Order: sequence, then structure tokens, then C-alpha cells
Amino acid sequence: MKKVILRTNYNEVPLLSSGKVRDIYDLGDSLLIVVTDRISAFDFILPNGIPDKGKVLNLISKFWFEKTRDIIESHLISCDTETLPESLKKYSDELKGRFTVAKKAKMFPVECIVRGYISGSAWQEYKKSGTVCGMKLKEGMVESEKFEEPLFTPSTKAESGHDINISFDEMKNIIGSESAEKIKKASLELYNFASSYALERGIIIADTKFEFGLYDGKIILCDEVLTPDSSRFWPLESYEKGKSQPSFDKQYVRDYLLQIGWKKEPPVPSLPDEVVEKTSEKYREAYEKLSGRKLCDE
Repeated sequence: MKKVILRTNYNEVPLLSSGKVRDIYDLGDSLLIVVTDRISAFDFILPNGIPDKGKVLNLISKFWFEKTRDIIESHLISCDTETLPESLKKYSDELKGRFTVAKKAKMFPVECIVRGYISGSAWQEYKKSGTVCGMKLKEGMVESEKFEEPLFTPSTKAESGHDINISFDEMKNIIGSESAEKIKKASLELYNFASSYALERGIIIADTKFEFGLYDGKIILCDEVLTPDSSRFWPLESYEKGKSQPSFDKQYVRDYLLQIGWKKEPPVPSLPDEVVEKTSEKYREAYEKLSGRKLCDE
């Protein structure tokens, strides 16, 4: 089994935050975002890491930031180890492929979700009320069906617990009408471009989440973008509406945890090697299908 990076510790630079997957360090004028191999499920970080997961997430984001630069500027400065501060170059082997030096943006307190297909929580809501995030939809839709046009369904971060869906009008009240309109337009353009591109490579992007910030007075794209963690990726070859779809992400992990009857509370169980390896394969497959490159070449 390959080595996994679960925690980072670079005392040479201040640690700003450590999330479910990312460790963020302060480089002064910029940020160092390190994507670990940690994996979470049902809001818990699992004891095991997933080999190559951090590299896949980081390199897919880099791929999309570069592909979509004509739509919107991003926070990406560099993923090249040559651009690391001198004090961190001794960690180059560990960091290679899994870090981004990023612009320091003032983040908007909203998540911008674009849904191209009805699935997950949207499907559950539709079955109950015929709506998605409060929006009335046509009758008779089935699970995993494609919407006639992608839906923009923003959410805001709760102080604790899960994100909260909000209307576009509520988003305007939070960040201002002008910014909200620009972000909605950029989100839909990004999704339409990426979903068309991915479809040609055998991947359906069912839905995704974007985050934006302000930098030098401009709205820029931040965080991760169009990865298997921030999106729902389905294989085109097996797509069939009317049922749930296999995906390029944590499916093996979730399925295993449900299968063993875990109550979604501590203690958090470890994953068997087979589940770890299959999950790692799915992440690598997503990168290689999208980019046309082998992960080992990076």
C-alpha cells in the first residue's frame, strides 16, 4: 500500500486552519494549501487515508483552474515546488502534486451549488414536495434525471452542523445584488463548460459546488473546483435515469460503513485494505479520464 499523508506539520510557517481534508498555512502575501489523503464520511474523519487522494483533488483543481481561466480568474498562483519558500523546499517530495500556493482572497460566506441532474438531497426533497431548494419543478421526474437547464441553488455555512440552503434573493441580501448576479453567472458558465468537457471524456458531472472570494477588488474562483469531493461524478457508460448511479468518489467507503451497521458516531471504524484500494482507484480514474494524463506522470 502506498504511503498516505494524513497530517502535515510545517513549523516554519503558521498553520491557519486544518479541515477535513486541507491544511492551510500562512505564507504572508499568499496561502499554502496542502491537500492531505484524509477522507471523511457522514461528517467524521476516518482513521485511514486514501492513497493519492490528496494529489488527485489538488491536480484536478489545478486542471480546471487553468481550463476555465477565460471564464474567471482563480486563486491559483502555482503548484510548482520551485515556487515554495526556501524554508519549505526540504518538504518538496512530500508536497509535490498535493499543494497550491494561492492568493489571499476575502471569501464570500456562501456556497454556489449547480445541479444538472436530480440526485441526493435534491431528489429526496422533490419526492416529498415536488421542489428542489424550494423551487417548484415539473411533475413526474425520476431519480438521476437531467434538468432541462442547470439549477443554481446556493447555500450558506451554518455556525455548526450542515450547510443551509438559501434562495437567490437571500444570497443577494447576504453579499449584495451585484456580486450575487456575477457569481451566479460565473457558476453556471463554469458548470456548463466543465460538464460538456467531462461528458466527452465519459464523466457526467451531476452537480458541483463553487466558492468565490474578493481579491484586488475582483471576484475570483477559490477553494477546490470540480473534484470528486466537491461534485457528483458519474460514469457515462453506465448512466441510466430512474435509479441511483455509481460514482467516482467515496461510494465504496459509504457503502462499507452502511454495510457494517456503523451508527455514525464514535468510535469511527477503520477501513479494510480492499475498500481503501478501490476508493483510491476511483479517484485516480477520475483524474486520468478528465486530464488524459497518468497520475504517476505528475
